[in-house]
Amino acid sequence: MTGQDARLDLGAYRRFVVAFSGGKDSLAALLHLLSLGVPSHAIELHHHDVDGHGPTFMDWPCTPGYVRAIAEHFGIALYVSWREGGFARELARDDAPTAPIAFETPTGIGRAGGNGPAGTRGLFPQTSPDLRVRWCSPALKIDVLAAAIRNQSRFLDGRTLVITGERAEESPSRARYATLEPHRTSTLTRAVDHWRPVHGWIEGEVWDVLSRSGIRPHPAYVLGWGRLSCRACIFGSPDQWATLRLVFPSAFQRVAAREAASGKTIHRALSIMQLADRGTPFPAALLHPDELAQADDPAWRLSIVADRWTLPAGAFGDNAGPL
Repeated sequence: MTGQDARLDLGAYRRFVVAFSGGKDSLAALLHLLSLGVPSHAIELHHHDVDGHGPTFMDWPCTPGYVRAIAEHFGIALYVSWREGGFARELARDDAPTAPIAFETPTGIGRAGGNGPAGTRGLFPQTSPDLRVRWCSPALKIDVLAAAIRNQSRFLDGRTLVITGERAEESPSRARYATLEPHRTSTLTRAVDHWRPVHGWIEGEVWDVLSRSGIRPHPAYVLGWGRLSCRACIFGSPDQWATLRLVFPSAFQRVAAREAASGKTIHRALSIMQLADRGTPFPAALLHPDELAQADDPAWRLSIVADRWTLPAGAFGDNAGPL
């Protein structure tokens, strides 16, 4: 137990909400929580489906299935939430309110929002740490979790600890995050704290924890991606776009066509086609046919525990992703 952990009274919390992307850092945060003795029945995994339970546009098709397989492996409750219509609907929004949020609850599906002022998007989020212009993170993730907490009376009963996997090493912006602070949903009647247990960890510590667990890393890492963002993340490097074009051509073309229709490139100076032309596909993407097939399959078919755990090709590699 680190000094930071020792100062946190985990016994004060009724429930532990892990914002769970399926990436290495949120998985390490979950594993760390379990190692501290938090029982699985007190933990909830909350996964945000950025494509809104609709056709795949930006994200990895396999991610919801991967997340569910991990939840089942540990016997932990999983709640999925989404902005209706997902990324594609918000991108196409034209003189209309932002779509409602839907979220799974212990008793069914809850809904919130959808009655805000009319507005127009039309352009992809900007590659910026400023969440006012990088609208995908707040609109499809941060605000979605907040709505799920604010609109369930069960979060008024006892203290809640929200756990996320940001690490200081990832960017100067994330280095400034507090390790422990009140969550944005906390009020006088709703006690919610926000903890970033792996904030001070370096990447090697994350992979060490994952290797000891034996949990199979998300296919993105096996294929060469260094971070688990969307498959077509707006922060994608030339090598990522080149790999996407090579092994998932239809996914690449969907984004390229929408970028061209917007009249403005995602990366301002270059289109994703030009970025892909400058990149080199990850060699690992063609070396693991089972993982490649699984990455494009919404149904999870592989064992969640690796027969023989090995460090994936993406480890310590291309870390293009949210700032």
